[in-house]
Amino acid sequence: MRYLFEVIAISFTGGIAARTIFNISSEYVVWLMVLSLALALWWRKRSCQTLCQPVLGLSVIMLALALGIFRTELATWQFGKSNLEESVGSSIELIGVIDEEPDYRANQVQFYVTTSDDRVLVSADRLTDLSYGDRVQITGRLDKPTSFTTDLGRTFDYENYLKARGVEYRLSFAEVSVLDSGGGNWFVGMLLAAKHAFINSVKQTIPEPEVALGNGLLLGVQSSLGDDIEEDFRKTGIIHIVVLSGYNVMLVVAFILFIFSFFLPLRWRFVAGLVAIVSFALIVGLSATVVRASIMASLVLFAQSFGREYNVMRALIFAGLVMIAINPYLLLYDIGFQLSFMATLGLIILSPYFETALLSAKKIKISEFLVATLTTQIAVLPLLLYHIGEVSLVAIVVNVLVLPVVPVAMLLTFLTGVVGLISITLAQPIAYLADLSLNYILVVAERFASLPFAAVSVPSFPAYLVPFMYLLMVMLIAYANYRKNGNGWVVEEEKEMAGLPKAPVAPDKPADDIPIFFR
Repeated sequence: MRYLFEVIAISFTGGIAARTIFNISSEYVVWLMVLSLALALWWRKRSCQTLCQPVLGLSVIMLALALGIFRTELATWQFGKSNLEESVGSSIELIGVIDEEPDYRANQVQFYVTTSDDRVLVSADRLTDLSYGDRVQITGRLDKPTSFTTDLGRTFDYENYLKARGVEYRLSFAEVSVLDSGGGNWFVGMLLAAKHAFINSVKQTIPEPEVALGNGLLLGVQSSLGDDIEEDFRKTGIIHIVVLSGYNVMLVVAFILFIFSFFLPLRWRFVAGLVAIVSFALIVGLSATVVRASIMASLVLFAQSFGREYNVMRALIFAGLVMIAINPYLLLYDIGFQLSFMATLGLIILSPYFETALLSAKKIKISEFLVATLTTQIAVLPLLLYHIGEVSLVAIVVNVLVLPVVPVAMLLTFLTGVVGLISITLAQPIAYLADLSLNYILVVAERFASLPFAAVSVPSFPAYLVPFMYLLMVMLIAYANYRKNGNGWVVEEEKEMAGLPKAPVAPDKPADDIPIFFR
């Protein structure tokens, strides 16, 4: 079967989605596996293997579907069995270790604590000094998270969102005391210590709010941006640059590989690149976007190092498959995973059509950022309408204006921090240039966000319209393929006269031919 991998991935994903939405009995899983085995045996004994391919395909689909359901069933077993259930609604005392870097916000600090049996989300006073690996004693009221309505009228499934992070309970406004430190992984602790030293170095040379933006671009640190700037970035559709989209991750990876290329052979670059990717992912936090981009970047390294062809579509599917196999709750309850996956999928599938259409219209010099922004905005539109309820009308223009400056701002901020660790005086000239680039991004966002039509709020958007819109997109793509293969947008003679390629670029082209713009 030509598309066996894709069929398995879609069926496995369908099984996860079905079990997440519905309570499917284990008996159905067993029956699916039995029927799958029976069909496979029937196909095996038949001599018409070519004509009986649909039977084999059905067997594979049923098996993958059953495995997806079973994997999700296993994920549910970790919840509903905690001894903390009887303490919900009352004040309790817990002792555990902070297993992620605390998230300091405007009025509070949030952090995850791992106890002997559970993982709990805790919020405390912002002035509490906490670090990764601290062993803490916590006192507060234990609650279970519940869904709530956002300012834009959307219902946020907070309970399942936290389940995707392995959390079933939370303690709000807790009193925290540190018992001792160094309880986490030593390697992660070392990386986070280096991160904090870098952030402090940047803060000594770049003023606010530019320094907050610089740290957001490089490390995803957005807690000090402020509500006004975050609102501007949301209205203008560039919030992704400070929550570490795949674009930021790939820029960092590309820079690291460029440095390694001067003194390491190809195979050693693969090893060093993997270490760098893993280290960076641990430093910035293992969000769904970062993990997806890191897996795809690792596959690029593997393909280059071992001389294999890199199929970007299969790399994306593989990354998504690995992530939901490890954590099935990501599929329906992690908005970041959904937006990141669909934005990248849209970039892969839609970009060639936009490029071909614009080129055939004699608009030879087009911006890569324009095509990338158009395709990703189209791909995530149904999800934005359903989850967020706000759509930026200036996102395309602002992204085209801002994205070319992002790599420059990231590089200058990085050099400022590194040189600042050696000498603050030497870092001042670089910091000045970094401040200019960062200020440009802030000014563009502020000016466009102030427009009365910058963003529009959308009334309640039913869930069933999301798959309907994506089905409509698939039909339009199929129609475009029909036109391309039938009449074509541009006849071959016209393309040759214009100096254009005779065929549109394939969506699964090798890595060297695709823009490093994964979101």
